[in-house]
Amino acid sequence: MSNDKKDNSIFIGQKDTMSYVLACITAVQAGAKELILKARGRAISRAVDVAEICKNRFMKDQVQIDKIDIGTEQIQSKDRGTFSVSTMEITLKFK
Repeated sequence: MSNDKKDNSIFIGQKDTMSYVLACITAVQAGAKELILKARGRAISRAVDVAEICKNRFMKDQVQIDKIDIGTEQIQSKDRGTFSVSTMEITLKFK
């Protein structure tokens, strides 16, 4: 994943989906014009849910999905050795 614009990144993990939606709304109210939702592994579906909820429910006509980047990261683990994890970045632009 790219590391530019760290200030506008929201890392999606195991929290409730609405927690991330609230983080997006808070960032927009603070003046953010662009947000990057970053997720990997099983959290990718949650990131898609957050983007769609923001776009279709809470910020209708205020947000558009600008870009989606997908990739793979190599992870080192003592238990499993080296394995690959899927990654996704969803860039949201606000009007």
